[in-house]
Amino acid sequence: MYGDDIHLWLHHIRAEGLRREAREAREASRPPRRSRPARARVLRARVGWTLVEVGLRLATPRLPQSGLTARFDH
Repeated sequence: MYGDDIHLWLHHIRAEGLRREAREAREASRPPRRSRPARARVLRARVGWTLVEVGLRLATPRLPQSGLTARFDH
């Protein structure tokens, strides 16, 4: 008859609405992503500061050690 597939149409309409609602909820809960240049800037800054730290450690003279540790530190 005419109304035999109405339940199927209603199911499709409801399923599409639920999918849309789930997608919107996922997008709303996700933190905003940085663009590729912003992420590259953050990584570049982190690597730069790490290199500065390593350079400072290499440039700073070590304090003289005393006692037994000075003898076995070769």
